[in-house]
Amino acid sequence: MDKYINKLIENKWFIRVIALVLALLLFENVNEENKSVVNVPQDQESEVIEAVPVTSYYDADNLVVTGVPETVKLTLSGPRSNLQQALAQRGFEVYVDLTEAEIGTQEVQIQIRDISERLKVSIDPETVTVSVQEKVSKEFSVEAEFDSNILAEGYVSDVAVVEPNKVTVTGAKDVVESITYVKATLDVKGPINETLKREANILVLDQALNKLDVLVEPSTVQVTIPVKASTKTVPINIVQSGRLPAGVTIESIRLEKDEAKIIAPEDVLDKTDSVRVELDVSEIEKDTELTLPVIISEGVIAVDPQVVKVSIRANKTEDRTFSNIPIGIEGLSNSYEAVFREPANGSTSLTLSGSSGDIASLSASSFRLFIDASNLEPGEHEVKIQVDGPNNVEWKLARETVKILITQEDE
Repeated sequence: MDKYINKLIENKWFIRVIALVLALLLFENVNEENKSVVNVPQDQESEVIEAVPVTSYYDADNLVVTGVPETVKLTLSGPRSNLQQALAQRGFEVYVDLTEAEIGTQEVQIQIRDISERLKVSIDPETVTVSVQEKVSKEFSVEAEFDSNILAEGYVSDVAVVEPNKVTVTGAKDVVESITYVKATLDVKGPINETLKREANILVLDQALNKLDVLVEPSTVQVTIPVKASTKTVPINIVQSGRLPAGVTIESIRLEKDEAKIIAPEDVLDKTDSVRVELDVSEIEKDTELTLPVIISEGVIAVDPQVVKVSIRANKTEDRTFSNIPIGIEGLSNSYEAVFREPANGSTSLTLSGSSGDIASLSASSFRLFIDASNLEPGEHEVKIQVDGPNNVEWKLARETVKILITQEDE
């Protein structure tokens, strides 16, 4: 065996084959090592930059472009030195080139320039859909708008005055054509009880009240809102309470002012017809002058005047009685007869109270006593006595009712 091996080793072709195999193995090993070194980016890094501004290039004098985002997100990858330089200097520009764009909607690419070629750049988003429209300008009237709830209770506002009352709106043609409202919005806090004058920003809206992206000239206007009290003039009524002392009558009551001005919300004004003073007559025995508060109903905020003078003319009274005044029967059907049961004589007494002068001029004939039998059928009835007499005296009946018997007349 050893002799055979020795002979094989001495063969020059065997030596050459072994050398070739070793050379191939050595080459493969070196190549793998080189590949491993190339594929390990030991100085490579990545960095994300948020909110990078985007510049749009287009004919700004005649066109309006919408749809371009204000900012994008960049991801930069590459050698550390190049990456750090780009981050520190920010010499690059992210832009959209619309210099050759046509009017209409189109998809465009967001580009970057002035950045190292050794850096790999990813832009998010890479493309956007933009709208290129003809720029137009149009004049609009401005309407003032504010929250009426800021007005103090009992105050109302007149029509607002806007200066200037027209503005020029510039924007894309289709956007300008969609304008429905141009408002001057006041941002103020209440309560307000005097005329309001403020500078207000202009708000441009479509029919659905969406805010539109347009240029407004001027962008602010002066708004004046006249504010005044919600008022109404109503009569002052006198409401008497208590009982006059015995023997005293009131000839007249006179108010220094018989009307007052009230301040209240409009719905309260609509249902308020008067205010009042309350006069307690229980202490009145002679001519008297009082100062009484004007009383207002619920919901009324203020009244002018708040107090009013009341002049009362009063006299002592005396009583006088008229006896046996006959009681008439009125309204009885012609086919009926009626007779008094109680009182049987069909009369009663009447006692008067009033000033001596008024009572002295009266007699029993000054009064008419009667009952109304117009709706009564045959039978016995108790009916209230009614009195028709002068208004300047008070009276009291000896009895309030009578009993009568109604029968059918014999034919």
